[in-house]
Formats: sequence, C-alpha cells, structure tokens
Amino acid sequence: MKINPAVAFTFILLSLMVGAGFVSASWGYTLGTTALTGVRQPEARPASSFVNAGEGSAPRDSVVILDEAEIINTVRARIDGNLSDTSQSGNQ
Repeated sequence: MKINPAVAFTFILLSLMVGAGFVSASWGYTLGTTALTGVRQPEARPASSFVNAGEGSAPRDSVVILDEAEIINTVRARIDGNLSDTSQSGNQ
C-alpha cells in the first residue's frame, strides 16, 4: 500500500502547526508569568470604601454639576469675541 504524497505532506504540515502552537502557547505563558511576578490583586474593591463611608466623607474626585445657563453664556461670549466675559466665569 503506497502512501499518497499529498496526504503525507498535509499531515507533516499539520503536525508542525500543532507543534508551533504548543511552543508559542508555552512561551506566551512563561512571558506572562514572569511579567506578572510581584503583581497581586487588591485586598478589597476600591469602590466599597466609599459605599461604607457614608455621607460624611465624599470621595476626593466628586462630580461637580455645572450651571447650564452659565456655560451657554460663556460659549456665546467666546463666539461673539467678548473675551472679558469668559475670563471671569472661567476662574470661579
């Protein structure tokens, strides 16, 4: 029984691709493991400290709600070329 050369070549290429995939996966795992040495997960969720703190202590970077009318007036002043109006409202 003679082996077809096309089938043999296909199996050789398939085995080389599986071998290359295995080598690539193990190399990537090794690189990832060494890159993450010394890195660990935090002890707790960072947001949970704000929830448990209550209303007395707000987070440092709290959201500031701006007045829409003031923003529109500032934009209109910039469009019209009145730069003296924008410098007053921008420094508050």
